[in-house]
Amino acid sequence: MSLPASLPSVADLNAWFRNTMGEHLGMEILEVGERFLVGRMPVDRRTHQPMGLLHGGASVALAETLGSIAATLQVDRRKQACVGLEINANHLKGVRSGFVVGRAEALHIGRSTQVWEIKIRDEQTDALVCVSRITMAVIDLPAAKPAQA
Repeated sequence: MSLPASLPSVADLNAWFRNTMGEHLGMEILEVGERFLVGRMPVDRRTHQPMGLLHGGASVALAETLGSIAATLQVDRRKQACVGLEINANHLKGVRSGFVVGRAEALHIGRSTQVWEIKIRDEQTDALVCVSRITMAVIDLPAAKPAQA
């Protein structure tokens, strides 16, 4: 599968967060490349669990967001979409404050599926916080119906 002709800018990708969970959790895209995507999320009251640590679900939300966006950038968005089939995560280290940075890298980009690995690190210490893998289905969008006369 070949990459679409041009990638959106970081600013364009960050605009995709409007009115989404990503916006609510403070996610932002930092860097985009042909087979990778980097983004970050704050570790604060929005993303804490009751013990004051980064909630595992927030890490998974960041992983799924980065993997989904990265997968979507590999297809012709006028004709296809990418939807999650399965995600897993191993939570390795707690974080109380600051930011976590996730990097999604393609493991497999196929015609009907994609697999992405997302490593989430503490921005301050570079310690590995979470390792996740997401499998995406590539689906065809319905063809636009011609306008009725």
